[in-house]
Amino acid sequence: MTAAAAPGSPAPSPEPEGGPAAAPASAPPPAEQSVPAGGAGPVEPEAGSGAVSAAAQAPATGKGWAAVGAVALGIFCLITSELLPVGLLTPVGADLGVSDGTAGLMVTAPGVVAALCAPLVAVGAGRLDRRVVLCVLIALTAVANLAAAVATDFAIVLAARLLVGVGVGGFWAVAGGLAVRLVPPRHVGRATALLFAGVPTASVLGVPAGTLLGELGGWRTAFAAVGALGLGTLAALVLMLPPLPPTRRVSFPQLPFLLRANAAVRAGIVVTFLVVTAQFTAYTFVRPILEDVSGIDAGWVSTLLLGYGLAGVAGNFLAGSRDPYRTLFVISAALAPVLALIAVLPGPVPGTALLLGWGLAYGGVSVSVQGWMIKAAPAAAEAASALMVAVFNLAIAAGALLGGLAVDGISAPAAPLGGAVLMLAAAATVRATALRGRPDRIG
Repeated sequence: MTAAAAPGSPAPSPEPEGGPAAAPASAPPPAEQSVPAGGAGPVEPEAGSGAVSAAAQAPATGKGWAAVGAVALGIFCLITSELLPVGLLTPVGADLGVSDGTAGLMVTAPGVVAALCAPLVAVGAGRLDRRVVLCVLIALTAVANLAAAVATDFAIVLAARLLVGVGVGGFWAVAGGLAVRLVPPRHVGRATALLFAGVPTASVLGVPAGTLLGELGGWRTAFAAVGALGLGTLAALVLMLPPLPPTRRVSFPQLPFLLRANAAVRAGIVVTFLVVTAQFTAYTFVRPILEDVSGIDAGWVSTLLLGYGLAGVAGNFLAGSRDPYRTLFVISAALAPVLALIAVLPGPVPGTALLLGWGLAYGGVSVSVQGWMIKAAPAAAEAASALMVAVFNLAIAAGALLGGLAVDGISAPAAPLGGAVLMLAAAATVRATALRGRPDRIG
């Protein structure tokens, strides 16, 4: 893979000189090297670290795709775990005696922890086999969900949600760049899209199924089911993933060096934060928005979230074959009016149409921001992924917190209106940096 093309996409038209596709003069070193403090120069990987080329490590195609499927299932399980409270805020809050805004901390808390754990796990994994790391993290998430299912106090639920954050941040940071090690180079783009299909598919099956289980058997049943899914995912990872010894070490000094040296990475970090904060300012409170603004009966919410997720899966695969810079501009520019309208336009029909359009557009975000990072720093994909995952999850937390303050302090429509403003800022940032070839304006 080269810096000139997004994963799985044909080579885009040349970017303007100095644009994000151009390799910065002080770009990170080659993939088999790590960067010491201050960017003084590369150091050789440790002997015995397994530092071989990704192409040489890729298993046979059939086994490789099975491994990709297992990791995609892991991402699906983790994102379902992280977002499960979105459809259960009202019943959890009512049962445990907290407001919808306070219940939104079930999304905020794991987002903050995931943001911290993404770089910590990427660095701390060190010499550990990535297969072992992924299995431990998915097991931790399964146990956390089972603990939440039997909790009798909101503080216990919140503590379990912190453990979910550890799993999400660490797993995503390690898994995001694994496609290149699991399939031959010609399949990396499709494999990356499949890995990140777990994100919108969590909206298709995870969140709606959890909401439906909450309606049929109570919110505890939903958390228990996701815990059981985690145990099943652990078995799939053990059986299907090959050994994945580290190809290089990621050090803490490498992360700020990458931000200083690579303007396209800095721009991608800012865009990721704006888009995801905007999304979760609104989406965390999609249930009260649909009920209070669109006038949709509570019994239809899980069905509509299923439609949202199906549209998101389509958006993921549409975005996976396109230039990530232009795709993120289109996504953010389209979502700004969608979020504004769903906040003010009454009626079930407009609400349903806007929700489906919302899902289609946002479905392409995860694969596009991952594509942005790989395109911006192809020689330091794991470090760039760790930065992106940290900011992505911090933005989930920030969005849930901002939305909760807006809902509790003003009203439900204030959340998507705030999200619309942030989406406009994201579109303007992409326009001013990536599309005009001026990522140096960021940072």
